[in-house]
Amino acid sequence: MTIATLKSLFGYKAWANAELFALLESVPAEHAGPLHSCIRTLNHVYVTDRIFRAHLSGGPRPFDATNTQDTPGLQQLRADVRATDAWYLDYVSTLAEPVLAEVLDFRFTDGDRGRMSREEMLLHIVTHGGYHRGNVGEALKFISIDAPRDLYTKFLHQSEPSRRGA
Repeated sequence: MTIATLKSLFGYKAWANAELFALLESVPAEHAGPLHSCIRTLNHVYVTDRIFRAHLSGGPRPFDATNTQDTPGLQQLRADVRATDAWYLDYVSTLAEPVLAEVLDFRFTDGDRGRMSREEMLLHIVTHGGYHRGNVGEALKFISIDAPRDLYTKFLHQSEPSRRGA
């Protein structure tokens, strides 16, 4: 995978997160239960993103589990996710392609050992977030709210309108 592709994928991830958080802010108060479930799911994604950020940067793991006991407010989580998405965009922008193959050893939150290349970790973050945004979209269907169209193709054509040419 190229650095350019990773930059595009992390741009897509940040775009999709922003679209979904904007929609969640408009969920009516009578759907507090389903909204809470959506926030819990997105908090899990955030926590996982931060754990892998620590693995990639060599820092201490910021969480001991893949979710927090307390559920953050939607506004706080949105700000935290935005900052973490910005970190990943900056991180992939500064990498040299040979570094992607570097294999890192780490521990999962359950104590098991793990070993992945930087590229594998980055791909995990992109696919993991997409999977769980899909979970949130399904939860929204049950309260008759259409989730944003979380499509890479949509992102590419919105961010690069010239692709609509030809």
